[in-house]
Amino acid sequence: MTARLHVDLTALTANLDRVRATVAPAGLMLVVKDDAYGHGLEAVVRTAAAAGVDWFGAFDVRTGAGVRAVVGGGPRIFAWIAASREDLDTAIAADLDLGIGDADLLEELGDAAHAAGATVRVHLKIDTGLHRNGVRPEQWPAFVRRAAELQAHGAIDVVGVWSHIAEASDAEDDDARAVFEWALGEAAAAGIQVSVRHLAASAASFARPEFRYDMVRVGAFCYGIRSAGGPSAGELGLRPIARLEADVTAVGADAVQIGIGALDGLPTSLGGGKVRVGTPAGGLRLRDVGTSRAVVDAWPQAAVGESVTVFGPGTRGEGSSTDLAELIGTIGEEIAVRVSPLVPRVHSH
Repeated sequence: MTARLHVDLTALTANLDRVRATVAPAGLMLVVKDDAYGHGLEAVVRTAAAAGVDWFGAFDVRTGAGVRAVVGGGPRIFAWIAASREDLDTAIAADLDLGIGDADLLEELGDAAHAAGATVRVHLKIDTGLHRNGVRPEQWPAFVRRAAELQAHGAIDVVGVWSHIAEASDAEDDDARAVFEWALGEAAAAGIQVSVRHLAASAASFARPEFRYDMVRVGAFCYGIRSAGGPSAGELGLRPIARLEADVTAVGADAVQIGIGALDGLPTSLGGGKVRVGTPAGGLRLRDVGTSRAVVDAWPQAAVGESVTVFGPGTRGEGSSTDLAELIGTIGEEIAVRVSPLVPRVHSH
């Protein structure tokens, strides 16, 4: 393997400090889905916990249980996808907070909690218009009344109400927030008093203070991945924490080959000269992405074994993951999480 992903954990800690300072007094939930956005779950979680992060967003129960195994007791771990009774049982055993946005799943959780003799912390999800999941507004009043009944019986403790927003436009997000406010009112009318309201992710948490409520769920910004079409990482006060490198494996008259390709997660659509990668001679064109190698413009005295930076902080003329993403119509997170798990993660402070 001639490629590796360098992860700067000192930069991660600095980003966490920056995010917390920006969103305060709201709290930070660090989202660690997809192997901490491809950066390596265990190292990221350990670093964040040492830096005082006490909420983690795990997406699915399996990841949530993995986070619990790393941090032990203490930090709260929120998982918002549970696909089976086995998932519910695992979540209860790992003492996870669960996001519930389905009436049938709420009933199944009540049964699982009763069988385990447990009271499960629950965050009820309202669909505010993104249609990713969550309870539709017309079904919400009955849903929160049923949750209140299960809470009265000791099966659940409704600690939160939450949702996702599209972050497509301020107007659409304003409409979503109005639905969220209505949902909070309906929950209160059903006798549910929540302690954690969370709606915003990375972009809205920085740009729109009214969306912060009690806590924000931030993934990309904590890893220094800016939003496509948005302010630069520097303008946000953030640092990209990852640098994807590959070694030169062959040198030709006008091009060199580097040991990374589509099988390593590099999109073939990045070829064609639209992307510049970092070389010892500065930024040069990425000509082609094959299955196991890529082709870059040559530089004087190029040699086998020299390193090329595919994306990173930009110290050698390369772009960030979002810079690459914008060239092919996607987002920086996708570039990051596509890096194969077979590519070694090299963590440093």
